[in-house]
Amino acid sequence: MRGPQPWRTNRARVLRSHSTSAEDRIWSALRNRRLNGLKFVRQYSIGPYFVDFVCRERMIIVEIDGATHSTEQELSYDAKRADYLREQGYRIFCANNGDVYENLSGVLTALLEFATEQDG
Repeated sequence: MRGPQPWRTNRARVLRSHSTSAEDRIWSALRNRRLNGLKFVRQYSIGPYFVDFVCRERMIIVEIDGATHSTEQELSYDAKRADYLREQGYRIFCANNGDVYENLSGVLTALLEFATEQDG
């Protein structure tokens, strides 16, 4: 049994309270099983990392990225993080802030298709 880890809970709370407007926008579409009955949670801890959103049942991570993540150091960190998460059995769906703002329905459609790919 894992046991309580208050620092993870506190970190997740801080991340949720400082979410971006793009994260808030997609969260309103994902929360309460609004996307085809899939249960998502936000700012979830997986190993040493926190992910924006995760559907634990389907092992799907949803990451919403802004204009950052462009330096060599950031790209290297992101690749290492993605490798770790995939090793844990997760699939990662990425969308950028612009797509969330300009075409939320398209992002949600693509996410739903991504989520059902393993069903086929």
